[in-house]
Amino acid sequence: MARFNKIYAGPVTEPTPQVQERICAAAVLPGTALVESGANFAQAGANTGEKFYIAQDNYLALKGVDDAWPAGDTVIGMEALDEQFFNVRVPTGTNVARGAKLTTSAAGKFVLATAGQNVCVFAEEAFNNNTGSDQLVRARVARRNAAVA
Repeated sequence: MARFNKIYAGPVTEPTPQVQERICAAAVLPGTALVESGANFAQAGANTGEKFYIAQDNYLALKGVDDAWPAGDTVIGMEALDEQFFNVRVPTGTNVARGAKLTTSAAGKFVLATAGQNVCVFAEEAFNNNTGSDQLVRARVARRNAAVA
């Protein structure tokens, strides 16, 4: 069961984020990172340095944040702007501190960045994911070209 019921977390004074709709060949979990692949989306790979989007929950089909978009479906990817908050997916066993620098895993989930890796988002809350399943953690997008020294 997810800690949050939406991927876009605000602020409420901001209009909802700009989105792109594209087909993705693989099943996609909301809160994971997507990248452009030609005219389609693909799940972001490990340590992505590309422009990325965050997969939105499939509200059009009345699905929740733990329901994957089916393979071959049109997925909604939210443009990640640094003044907005998102609930991003972190794998089980990830201990996130507030302000932690996160990059992407090979599955498009957000993991702790290490030396030399690109920083995609900064955690806006502390959460020790020992729940046994992926969880959503509040984050803010890092400015472009951020990297761990």
